[in-house]
Amino acid sequence: FHKQQVMVATKFLLHSVIGLAAVASLLLVQLEAEVHAPQNLMNKPRVIPMLRLKGGQGNVRMTRTASQQDLSKPGVARPAPKDKDARKQKIWELSKGYKAADKESIQRSIVHHVEHTLACDRYNFDDRSAYRGTALAVRDHLVESLRDTKAHYFQQDAKRVCYLSLEFLMGRSLLNCLSNLDLQKPYKEALEEIGYKLEDMVDQEKDAALGNGGLGRLAACFLDSMATLNLPAWGYGIRYEHGMFEQRIKDGVQVEFPDTWLTHGNPWEVQRLDIQYPVTFYGSEKVIAVAYDTPIPGYDTLNTNALRLWSAMPDQDIDLAKFNEGDYQKALASRHRALEITQVLYPNDNNWAGKELRLKQQYFFVSATLQDVIKTFLDAKPGRKWDELAEKVAVQLNDTHPSIGVAELMRLLIDVHGVGWTLAWSIVTKVFAYTNHTVLPEALEKWPVSLMQSLLPRIMEIINEINRRWMNEVREVMGDNHDALSKLSILEGEGEHRMVRMANLAVVGSHKVNGVAAIHAEIVKSDVFPAFVEYYKRRGITDKFIGITNGVTPRRWMAQCNPELSALITKCLGTEKWVRDLSLLEGLKKFADDEKVLEEISEAKLANKKRLAKYVKDTLNVEVDVNTLFDVQVKRIHEYKRQLLNILQVIHRYNELKKMRPADREKVQPRTIFIGGKAAAGYFVAKRIIALAVAVGKVLNSDSDTSKYLKLVFIPNYRVGNAQIIIPANDISEHISTAGTEASGTSNMKFVMNGGIIIGTDDGANIEIKENVGEDNIFIFGAKCHEIADATRKMKQGTQWDHRLVDVFKTIRSGKFGNPVDFEPVLNSMENGNDRYLLAHDWASYLDAQAKVDKAFGDRRGWQKKCLLAVAGMGFFSTDRTIQEYADKIWKISPCLRPDPRG
Repeated sequence: FHKQQVMVATKFLLHSVIGLAAVASLLLVQLEAEVHAPQNLMNKPRVIPMLRLKGGQGNVRMTRTASQQDLSKPGVARPAPKDKDARKQKIWELSKGYKAADKESIQRSIVHHVEHTLACDRYNFDDRSAYRGTALAVRDHLVESLRDTKAHYFQQDAKRVCYLSLEFLMGRSLLNCLSNLDLQKPYKEALEEIGYKLEDMVDQEKDAALGNGGLGRLAACFLDSMATLNLPAWGYGIRYEHGMFEQRIKDGVQVEFPDTWLTHGNPWEVQRLDIQYPVTFYGSEKVIAVAYDTPIPGYDTLNTNALRLWSAMPDQDIDLAKFNEGDYQKALASRHRALEITQVLYPNDNNWAGKELRLKQQYFFVSATLQDVIKTFLDAKPGRKWDELAEKVAVQLNDTHPSIGVAELMRLLIDVHGVGWTLAWSIVTKVFAYTNHTVLPEALEKWPVSLMQSLLPRIMEIINEINRRWMNEVREVMGDNHDALSKLSILEGEGEHRMVRMANLAVVGSHKVNGVAAIHAEIVKSDVFPAFVEYYKRRGITDKFIGITNGVTPRRWMAQCNPELSALITKCLGTEKWVRDLSLLEGLKKFADDEKVLEEISEAKLANKKRLAKYVKDTLNVEVDVNTLFDVQVKRIHEYKRQLLNILQVIHRYNELKKMRPADREKVQPRTIFIGGKAAAGYFVAKRIIALAVAVGKVLNSDSDTSKYLKLVFIPNYRVGNAQIIIPANDISEHISTAGTEASGTSNMKFVMNGGIIIGTDDGANIEIKENVGEDNIFIFGAKCHEIADATRKMKQGTQWDHRLVDVFKTIRSGKFGNPVDFEPVLNSMENGNDRYLLAHDWASYLDAQAKVDKAFGDRRGWQKKCLLAVAGMGFFSTDRTIQEYADKIWKISPCLRPDPRG
């Protein structure tokens, strides 16, 4: 019996060894195939480890079809030169492989950059040096991809989009690049082995201070989607040395400090000293525009596009004769005048010098960009005809800031390249398209003719000629209708008050004009440019004015900033493809009654609220209770966005709490209100609104009777970096602009995508969000767009206010929140018929909506279901969909996917 056992055991062991040997053999064959036969990797997805989470559909295998890790394997070669030039072939042999992305190679690259690029001690370097070394190592991958992508576009002679924007609010790049390239895991592991954490590296990066608000953030989202959709498209803007400003709260008020984001350099940009263009001011003073390129990787694609920013340098660095005479100030005067152009985003234009500098900035980056566009067009195919330009280039004007490009392209074609006026104008009107972002008349830029004549004399001549010819065309259609001629003219006013209307120039010089939400597109036609709509209608042109609703990139605003919710979505849907195709979120609706999934949504929300609570404690030393309702309003401070309405209802809520007995307070839904945003340096009332918010928060947060139930926190220096902490933590978010004043808004989309519910007006994209998430999953209040005119008339006539609002004003004037004189400008903005934005009119409706929020939040399961259904309804609001519409309806451009080097 014993011998029999031994024989059975021996046989089992032998079979096991044979089996293991067979498995090992198969693995070796597979490894050899990967090493020696890259064609076998064609379209083979890289499998990411399984998720193991509660609820949903169980384990999920997440795949990436275009991982940088695959490109970096042995045997995968970069494109070879087309010709047989021996020098090029030798260079290709030396550099034909992609930069390795295994753990040890990543470590070598980081340490190499720390020692050889940064000249730091490789055995002892701090987190900042580690971050810079890591960023430079990642940039190496990006530059390879950018060069190969650009070469492919050039070889294909693809039509290219040039997206011109004065702002690009990019945020931090490290995590975004690693995620899009599928390198997050190997870099995390590589850093940990040499004693660093990826999370710490991310925190070391300063936000790129290249924008201020929604306009710049939208432009950044567009760049991400253009690369992800494999469209040949580059962004163009200004490389500001300092951003708009860093906002700090000192003695309860906003104080502006320089936003010195370049103090320690920018490892993501590549200075292109080989790409320079002259820009002329005052008819003879030259400034040199120098290009800086920042690679923009697409998600799960081989393509990488770029953002090209222009920095100003003097044509003559120093007047040596004056320097030697001891007149150092005059010797460097031209240098200082050049450098000031790209110093600060949106310099205060309350004075003439500020206006001049703003116009300089706009012309500077537009002229450099268009010179670059023409050079690229001519270099791609020598001897080509000018009428091909519109077939190969589409220029998108992001608001009116770059609209001077219409006149500048005319100047370049006529004065520099000898094209006749008629052909040049035909080209211009086919190349440009204009996106309008506002309905407020004061936001439609105008420049004094006297300023334009002084600073840009040739441009003013061209604008005059454009307008003369345009007015002749208008008379042929509209006759001598003085009112129509006045509204359609590019110029307005007389004498010293004569102005250039840049929006009119943009409309006249563009083949398409688009609004950015359904309601905004209609307002653009009915209120902003009705005379143009009528003119083009009489000419039989009915499709010049269109609407394309904005979106946001789900990569940054879901996958990166909210990993807990993103993991749950991936598990429920059984795929991570939703990150590229947001319409798949619709599949979440079937989990609306799944208790496990609903609980996990709450767990994800709680994790995000804890993260925000820690941020607030660390930065402001204010403690908040994560079990309270988190009510968030973060955006640029402006009267039409009505942060004041929010603050007034907070004071009302506080007054009601103070009246209650302690036992009654226990029945109240506790809230923590977060407000954040910058006011323009010269916008006095907006800055006073911030002061009121800070003052109210100071009183509420220190009141021992009520602070358990109500707190208000003003978060300074709102930007992309802290938005990625704030937004995922919201329970509700406030988007409460007066109906008909917000073009679209995009923060509303971000908040809902992250599992929050909107309280808002029927304005901008709120309307389409309501249509997509369902009326039960959003709280709408206030006057509708068609009711605004009548409501405004009533307010001007002195309609009696709700007594609760009167009580709030009395509380402020009582000195409860500090010297009431400080807040009089804010209160006066509403009194005596001055309530332009109808805060008093919408007050009662707003309080009713807030009461509904309190009640709904108390129903835990019902609230969880609302949040899930809200997320499920947001598939429409991806910039991938937005950009595809631009590509189809305006640019007429197709994807140009880089060939797969894997075979």
